[in-house]
Amino acid sequence: MHIFSQDDLTRKSAAELFPQARCAEGAVAGNWLLHGELDRAHKIAQEIETPEGSFWHAIMHRREPDAANSAYWFRRVGKHPLFPALRERVAVLLADFPGVKFALKSEWDPFAFGDFYEDARRRPGSREKAFSDAVEQIEWELLFDYCARPSE
Repeated sequence: MHIFSQDDLTRKSAAELFPQARCAEGAVAGNWLLHGELDRAHKIAQEIETPEGSFWHAIMHRREPDAANSAYWFRRVGKHPLFPALRERVAVLLADFPGVKFALKSEWDPFAFGDFYEDARRRPGSREKAFSDAVEQIEWELLFDYCARPSE
């Protein structure tokens, strides 16, 4: 995983930071999001006209919070190739959060998670909020890795 400082992200191009990446700009947007720089992540994500750009855009709006805008961008993502891995990792994660009632479907449903996230964010310190933060971290890691690695 290539996490860069804000200074590096400001001074270097996406191609310099992530040569041969599947989606270098997406990896940069993910870095800015990791640093909590939603505006910078948004500016980059909205220029990426791929499902990965829409995915970063959706995550960013969910964090704002702007659930409706996030859902719009997840509709643009469609069925992303990361969804099966995300669903699998969340299924494992659920075992660490007994009592959390997240209805995991047979396929990853970003809209169901968005609704859960929206409810959980209104309850800071709750197990649901901790669970949603952990899911979001998994989501970030999978998408970042997908963008930063070379295409196969």
